[in-house]
Amino acid sequence: MKSVPLFPDEWVVARRPPRNSLSGDRPYAWLVEPEPAAGGRVVDVATLFLTNRECPFRCLMCDLWKNTLTESVAPGQIPEQIRWALAQLPPAQHLKLYNAGSFFDPRAILPKDYAEVARLAAGFERVVVECHPRLVGRRCREFRSLLAGELEVAMGLETVHPDVLPRLNKGMTLDDFAGAVRSLRADGMPVRAFILVRPPFLTDAEGLEWARRSLDYAFSLGVECCSLIPTRAGNGAMEELARQGLFAPPSLETLEQSLEYGLSLRAGRVFLDLWDIGTVSPDAPDRAARIDRLARMNLTQRPDPAGGVSS
Repeated sequence: MKSVPLFPDEWVVARRPPRNSLSGDRPYAWLVEPEPAAGGRVVDVATLFLTNRECPFRCLMCDLWKNTLTESVAPGQIPEQIRWALAQLPPAQHLKLYNAGSFFDPRAILPKDYAEVARLAAGFERVVVECHPRLVGRRCREFRSLLAGELEVAMGLETVHPDVLPRLNKGMTLDDFAGAVRSLRADGMPVRAFILVRPPFLTDAEGLEWARRSLDYAFSLGVECCSLIPTRAGNGAMEELARQGLFAPPSLETLEQSLEYGLSLRAGRVFLDLWDIGTVSPDAPDRAARIDRLARMNLTQRPDPAGGVSS
């Protein structure tokens, strides 16, 4: 890989488009969708995208800040968001509380609200939250102790590529990630890892190779579930890298092969995030059928009979 510079906070922030206008009393999105649980059964998962303060880390590829606030929410606003959203949704077995950053950032989700959040989550078998590896610690255990069900913590591994990870400006090392996984597992909390498919600075073929290596690494640490994220533009910084020839999104074929490989490991659950799949390989042959196949594999956790593990 040719030498490329590091991209600090100032460079990333300077290229941002405007953020969306949001209210601290409402989540910015909410939905229920099926997902295979750890035991193999399919459960309904209520996912709430909470509105709160922007993450303190300025990751090069992140566009989640567009749905955050510049200031901390007031006490009680996060429970009100959860209460309101759950009233709009049908019943579900699991609950994801995603906040476009770190649940255990005390300036995003106020610790004084943990008890009420836990009370609202009392009817769910498992609660999934997201957190930066460097913010894993005492507050995870505190919140877990308040829950009636299990707590699963999702963290961004992104990539194990030794040159790419530092350039993502994520503010963590692989040792940070491994230490956070060990800490969470020692406290009985399952871990989900987010892995980028073709992060910037890699070709499509390299993106596939390093997605595979990242899956291997995550499962070797005891991660229970991996979510493959197609790297996308949309935050200004990625558009600039694309203009410089340093970024292009993964192809549909690379996404297929990444998911097939992950499922072939049989080491834990593997999902391919299909949220923005409409922008991937728009001219690919049999595109609709191939995307349907990916959705089936997500749900069954088995390679589809229409295909196999690609080399």
